[in-house]
Formats: sequence, structure tokens, C-alpha cells
Amino acid sequence: MPTNELYVNDSYVTTCEAHIIKIEGEKVILDQTVFYPTGGGQEHDTGVLIQENEVFDVHQVKREKGEVIHYIKNAQQLKIGKVTARIDWERRMGLMRHHSLLHVLGAVVYKKYGALCTGNKIYPTRARIDFDHLQDVTDEQAEEIVRETNKILEEHYPITLRYVSREEAENISGVIKTSINLLPPSIKTVRLVSISSIDEQACGGTHVSNTKEIGKMVLDKITSKGKNNKRFEVSLVRY
Repeated sequence: MPTNELYVNDSYVTTCEAHIIKIEGEKVILDQTVFYPTGGGQEHDTGVLIQENEVFDVHQVKREKGEVIHYIKNAQQLKIGKVTARIDWERRMGLMRHHSLLHVLGAVVYKKYGALCTGNKIYPTRARIDFDHLQDVTDEQAEEIVRETNKILEEHYPITLRYVSREEAENISGVIKTSINLLPPSIKTVRLVSISSIDEQACGGTHVSNTKEIGKMVLDKITSKGKNNKRFEVSLVRY
């Protein structure tokens, strides 16, 4: 049975009771987990596993051959059986805020310039996003992008999830702006993250529940990553 990934439906679940089903070296597999594995540009969660009052650090989480693997220090001291899993909430919240920010920023840039996101990287305290078919951005244009993005972030737009078939997702006009064709053919159901009427994307990451929780965007710099390809490096401050 695959691990039940609780963050898929609720990014705010920070702890759960689980059962260790496999230990191999420093790799631990649980029957269910709150830990997000590195993927989709978003870094993994960190935190702890607690078993019989002993605390074990989770320092990395990966998806390997379809399994969510928790990398545990001193994993040899763990036993097959019950365990409490708990994430570092401050780190998760930083990842959620920056991930949701990139969706808003991507929507603003797409609406203004028709530029598509070609990649991103999300950290707890910063993020970056690459756009294709985007020529040199003037200081005035950059300021306008920041202004329009922060105007959205000041509002309380809900961020919600829904699931559709792959066929339905491919036929929703203008909604999937980051190549759904890149998804493996085995994925038949697509998880969509919606920000009110502003944006909707196929996404497996964790997000805040509304735009007000994101904060205020700071555009740290824009660099060229090839012909007509621009990288925006951004960070957040609280309002």
C-alpha cells in the first residue's frame, strides 16, 4: 500500500500518528505522513519522528520509486510499529507562502506578457521563477509587476483545491499554463490549485489558504537565463 500523503488535501496538518512499515538504513517508510517530499520545485519538509519518548530528526524527504522516503538520523534505533510524525511548521509555512506567491506572480506576468513559467525553486525564505518568451524587463515594467502582484496579495482571495480527470484538465481553456504534457502518462487525475478567478494550475505542492497569508513580495533581482528567458528572484515580508 502506498503512503497516505496527508498534505495533499490539507497543507495545515502538522502532525499525525503513523505506523513504520519499513526501515532500510537511514530510510524510513510510513503508512501515512505529513512530510512533503522534494518535488515540483518545492523543498522537502523537516521535522521529527517520536517513538516511545525518543525523538528522531527527519532531515530529508524524497520520493523514490513512488515511495515517500523519510531520511532519519539514528534510524537503526527505530522499530517497526507506531510513531508520531511532526513537521517543522515554521519551515512549512515559509514554503507554502512562497509557493502561493509564485502562482500569483506567474498569473500577473502571464496576463501582462503571455510569458509561461518554465521552472521554479521554492525555499522557506525565498523563491525563484523562470519565464519563457519574456524579453528584457524595464525598471518601470518590473515596478508595475511588483505593484500588481502585491495588490492581489493585499486582498483575501481564497486558495482552493479541486481534482479533475487528465482529459478534463487538458481541455480547460487557458487554465493550465505550465505544460500538463510534462506530467507522466500514468497520472490520470490532476490536482488543481485555484486562486479565486486569478489563477488555476496543476500543482502537487502545499499552499496557504488565502492570498492575505502570503505577505508582501520583494523583487530581489531579474536575470537572463538564455534568449527571451528571464528569472525572477523574490522574497516576502509580512504586511
